[in-house]
Amino acid sequence: MEKLENLTDDQKKYAIDLTTTLVVEEIAEKLGTDQAKALHDFVSSETGKLLYDESSKLWWNGPSYIAEMYLKEKKWI
Repeated sequence: MEKLENLTDDQKKYAIDLTTTLVVEEIAEKLGTDQAKALHDFVSSETGKLLYDESSKLWWNGPSYIAEMYLKEKKWI
């Protein structure tokens, strides 16, 4: 796999938003809740804040990893 270098800020933001969408879908499915509530809860969580901090590089991980991280933060798993 080729390493991505020199991503633009717009590309990073798009990757973070797309990852958030996938994470929220997984969280909503696992918790049996609607995606709007899951999105609100996720973006206001520490995990959500960390994902939107580009320097954390959390967005390099897959959505399942991030969803699990969030569920652990909330002590739901």
